[in-house]
Amino acid sequence: MSDYVLRTSGISKKYGDTYALQNVNIGIKKGQIYGLIGQNGAGKTTLMRAVTGLIFLSEGEIELFGKTGKANLQAGRQKIGQSIESPALYPNATAEQSLEIQRIISNNPDKSVVNKTLELIGLADTGKKKTKDFSLGMKQRLALGQALINRPEFLILDEPVNGLDPKGIIEMRELLQRLAHNEGTTLLVSSHLLEELSQIATHYGIIDRGRLIKQLSAEELANEARQYIRIITAQTAEAVRILEKKYAVKDYKVMSAKELRVYEQIDKTGEINTMLVQGGITVEAIGTSGQNLEEYFVNLTGGTE
Repeated sequence: MSDYVLRTSGISKKYGDTYALQNVNIGIKKGQIYGLIGQNGAGKTTLMRAVTGLIFLSEGEIELFGKTGKANLQAGRQKIGQSIESPALYPNATAEQSLEIQRIISNNPDKSVVNKTLELIGLADTGKKKTKDFSLGMKQRLALGQALINRPEFLILDEPVNGLDPKGIIEMRELLQRLAHNEGTTLLVSSHLLEELSQIATHYGIIDRGRLIKQLSAEELANEARQYIRIITAQTAEAVRILEKKYAVKDYKVMSAKELRVYEQIDKTGEINTMLVQGGITVEAIGTSGQNLEEYFVNLTGGTE
């Protein structure tokens, strides 16, 4: 049995002469929280719509749960919950009524799933309050509840924190983490907010102008984007000994005969410089380098929105 929930092979979507997606190869394994990062218009929503069968591809192949072919894809999509673009809510219905409607539409005979889902998304106490009177955060959670009504193995969410206030963002983040860790749900979550996705994602795909330009794990991203103190000196070995003795520094790398990178004590750069000089080290240059996650994304894609 395949470990992959989703794999695509060279998928493209073309509108006229313009590619919304071009030759995208993506792989998401069971249990991952996969963050799909890209600017608005980069192709995130198009990719999600293609995976869920809401649009037809121009080229390429999709594999769901290790299987391809029209019948297998249709069966695989029964295991997917999705909230893409603006979710369809019932403005004059309560949260309970909305989920009951969704249960019936989904042919789910288990009536208990409605109350279980209300508890899961934190809307069990909304009573007779109608959806049209919900806050944006409550609407986002209800949309998620509709996507969860059949307890999908794979959940696809398009910008789930878009427009939320800080409290709503935290609540949504905690809910997605519970789904992944407690329910065993595999998630594909899109956002243009890399810093926010970094709070939950285990893996990333970075998409730009319809192309998937990079896939990497959270650990790989942290290593590529991490900050460090860059020290230029001809006495790297002596500098390391002083750093180990005075600061118990362990996370460092000797890049060359003259360059040393220290990945801790970033806030003590000036103090470290003074200490090295007092220890007889000739420091030719010292300063912090690297980038935060947003800077990493901008540099990788070549610009901002």
